[in-house]
Amino acid sequence: MNVHSFLLSLSYQIKHMVALSKSDIKRNALINATIKLVISNGFHATPMSKIAKEACISPGTIYLYYKNKQDLINNVYLHVKQKFTQAIFQNYTNNTPVEESFKIIWYQIADYRLKEVAEALFLSHCDNTPIIDDESRKEGIKHLQPLLDLWERGQIDGIIKKACPYVLYAYAVYPLAFLINAKQRDDYELTDESKEQAFKMAWDSIKITEHKS
Repeated sequence: MNVHSFLLSLSYQIKHMVALSKSDIKRNALINATIKLVISNGFHATPMSKIAKEACISPGTIYLYYKNKQDLINNVYLHVKQKFTQAIFQNYTNNTPVEESFKIIWYQIADYRLKEVAEALFLSHCDNTPIIDDESRKEGIKHLQPLLDLWERGQIDGIIKKACPYVLYAYAVYPLAFLINAKQRDDYELTDESKEQAFKMAWDSIKITEHKS
């Protein structure tokens, strides 16, 4: 390859990288706009035109990335769900004791909800309303597989109560959303001590209690 050809090739690669960068910027703008508007207005009061305006993108541009509004919401949900699970499982390994493992995950869920308030609210909104299609919801659950596997290991070892994952999540994890929402309203102070108390109550709700005779 001569110098001229090399320079042409390099120029093409640079232009391609810039194009990808602009594409990523627009996609991220759409994701952030969707999260903001859905948690503020709800799904039905968030038309594509409002999302485009919030993202500073022409309405027609959205359809270069997503087929329709449902496709957009599903993809944003899975994008945020992936970020959520990357955060909560970052220091987790499956060779630690069950209680210690659950504590690591539980505290990282708390940290995520405290730091990524908008994303956490968006996930709660999606989990509590029928705005996500069944396929995307099932795909989202797969992201929680390490937690589900941990609970199954605890049940096999006789440490965690025999209950379906939905019940375990409802008792051991979901109350965190209530506490953190209360903190956001300044109705509750979530200190290190109160977090430790909340974790203990979460763990006590799913562990098998040994009865002394």
